[in-house]
Amino acid sequence: MKKIVNLSFKILICLVIILILSFIGICIYSLTFMRIPFNKEAITDNNLSIQVLNQQNLLINEPNTFNGTKINLEYIPIHTKQAFISIEDKAFYNHNGISVKRIGKAFFNNLKKLKLMEGASTISQQLIKNTHLTNEKTLSRKLNEISLALDLERNFTKDEILENYLNIIYFGSNCYGLENASEYYFSKSAKDLSISESAMLAGLIKSPNFYSPVKQYERCLTRRNVVLREMKTDGFIPEEVYKLEKAKDLEIKINKTRKNKLNSYSQGAIDEAMQILKMPEKQIAIGGYKVYTYQNLDNQISIEKTIKEYNESLSENDFAYIDINPLNGGILAYIGKSDYKILEHKRQPGSTIKPILVYAPAINEDIISPATLILDEPISINGYEPKNIGEKYYGYISAREALSKSLNVSAVKIASYLGLDKIKKYANLLDIDLDTQDNNYALTLGGMTYGINLKKLVGGYISLANKGKHISPKFVHYITTKEGKIVYKNDEKAKTIFREDSSFLATDMLKTCVIEGTARKLNVLPFDVSSKTGTVGTKKGNTDAYNISYTTQNVVGVWVGNMDNNLIDTAGGNLPTLLVRDYFEKIYSKKLPKNFEKPNSVEEINLDLNEYENNHNISIANSLTPEIYIKKELFSRFNPPKNIVSSEFNTLPANLTGCIKNNRAILVFDASNYLQYEVYKQKGEKSELIKSISGTKGEIIINDDINEREKINYYVITKLKNSNGIIINEEKSNTLTLYNKQNIVNDKKEKWYI
Repeated sequence: MKKIVNLSFKILICLVIILILSFIGICIYSLTFMRIPFNKEAITDNNLSIQVLNQQNLLINEPNTFNGTKINLEYIPIHTKQAFISIEDKAFYNHNGISVKRIGKAFFNNLKKLKLMEGASTISQQLIKNTHLTNEKTLSRKLNEISLALDLERNFTKDEILENYLNIIYFGSNCYGLENASEYYFSKSAKDLSISESAMLAGLIKSPNFYSPVKQYERCLTRRNVVLREMKTDGFIPEEVYKLEKAKDLEIKINKTRKNKLNSYSQGAIDEAMQILKMPEKQIAIGGYKVYTYQNLDNQISIEKTIKEYNESLSENDFAYIDINPLNGGILAYIGKSDYKILEHKRQPGSTIKPILVYAPAINEDIISPATLILDEPISINGYEPKNIGEKYYGYISAREALSKSLNVSAVKIASYLGLDKIKKYANLLDIDLDTQDNNYALTLGGMTYGINLKKLVGGYISLANKGKHISPKFVHYITTKEGKIVYKNDEKAKTIFREDSSFLATDMLKTCVIEGTARKLNVLPFDVSSKTGTVGTKKGNTDAYNISYTTQNVVGVWVGNMDNNLIDTAGGNLPTLLVRDYFEKIYSKKLPKNFEKPNSVEEINLDLNEYENNHNISIANSLTPEIYIKKELFSRFNPPKNIVSSEFNTLPANLTGCIKNNRAILVFDASNYLQYEVYKQKGEKSELIKSISGTKGEIIINDDINEREKINYYVITKLKNSNGIIINEEKSNTLTLYNKQNIVNDKKEKWYI
């Protein structure tokens, strides 16, 4: 037994030695054949830029530099330096660029998980990673990081390394370097940072988005307190200071001078490029990558001119304006103004969500057509009671008109027929993120837990403008190295979300919003435009206003609001709609867009207007129905009217009845308001017109004097006329014979000989 144990132990030792030798071999191989050279300039250069180009391959003329403001280490407060050392690298001044202890711990943790999860990076390694390497988690990258960190320590002093680190590290919100971050988050120089502010910034760099003080206040606060605790543990601050600083709120004071760069087209493209290449902005600049975009210079100029014309109206508010090509998802133009990156933030979309999550899906599922009648009245669904604006309700109303008026109750009723599961399915297909708490029909009115960002909201309308096909909006077309080699190209293919007939019908309904609905300020445009407005607010006033409109060539979206939720003095049908109108007038001044083309799967059907309005039935008009009593509506061939052809206009003759009372003939028949009636009485061979009636519905009673012992025939001629007044059909009723027999009985008594 003892021999077996010894043998097993020896085998285990051999395996460990083989494993170690293999690892050393891999390291030597990687460093030999994949070694990245050390670049001193990359460490110290603080004035870098990225070349961002438009469709015409011209450089986009927007502010595009970063790290321009550098602060020397001697001006940085000692507690600020201590905050970063405590949370990022306690042994910074004692190691040679790497921490063997931390690497060993990370190695065994990664070995247990069979993944490269932990990096154990020192400040020196982080500086190397942010200036020389990508963010990919591979062994070769880690080995290069270690090797280059050793080179760094040989070429720079510890204070020089810390200074360059603090001037390069990324703090989120497009802030590179401590000075930029301090100026942005606190509107002050880094030399004036307090202990609490220093701890917040030190905590932020682990994950700037996850711990963002703008978007994730509580997380950021918790992370700051972790840094303060570490500073106390390391002896940098005493217990009483720790308690005092921990009790403070995050006193963020955003610097508004950086807002234009945050929401420029080029910054949107750079943000996208960082996600694509999986590397920070500075690495993209150092690498010399060129970012080619979908920006159309004429469209961008037109958007900027339009915004400038409304500068006074927009001066007190944040805003964003985006234009997307529906065929390929390319963002043609973009501009925004805010203290924050608008496209990174979600807002409640209001009624703009209705067409893409309610109406188009319901049409696509053959639940409604534009003609479907909905009873617009107060309702309650499991305690949820949606209300129309002003609590005004319309009774029976068509889906088309309900959308044009943006009625909430009608939208929720349709959504209830569709069901939440299908609504969520379409949201997923349209790349609209819903929270697990979005499990209520309020989301169909824009009442979402977190909302949606403008790019994805406008992107949802691509599926309606592009015949039911959806494609994600993109700033970046392709990216090249400085040598011109393409390292990324957007080749996403559009996917079908709605049938072509469904997208066309929804589009046609949104044209009605322009003709007579909430977007009617666009009705002056001489081409097809589909549009939806949206307004979000509280009892105190409005907070967000939208207009999303599209033609066959452009899908545009305008948002006006404030990221801090300050009230605005406009609604979706006002300023945002005017901004769309004026922009469309500019870009289509030379050539109008094509109108929407009706697919073969959509047909126009004549409905019986009387049956529709009076009995709330969708019935096909028959061949005799006058034009003035026809309602024309579009239907998918997959969901035609289900009612039989109307019979109302088939029976033309009147059914004449009557009697004699007090020497008067009383004539009775039922009339329809779309027919003309002529009542005649006939004595012998002679006929006389006694009454002409038209436009009357219901029972008609006519009195006519009749002599004693007089026998007279009555009849009615029914005439059907078209809209031009021409008779297209006429028929004669039954003949009614009335005989006034009054005083005949008396004659028999007096004249015995009869």
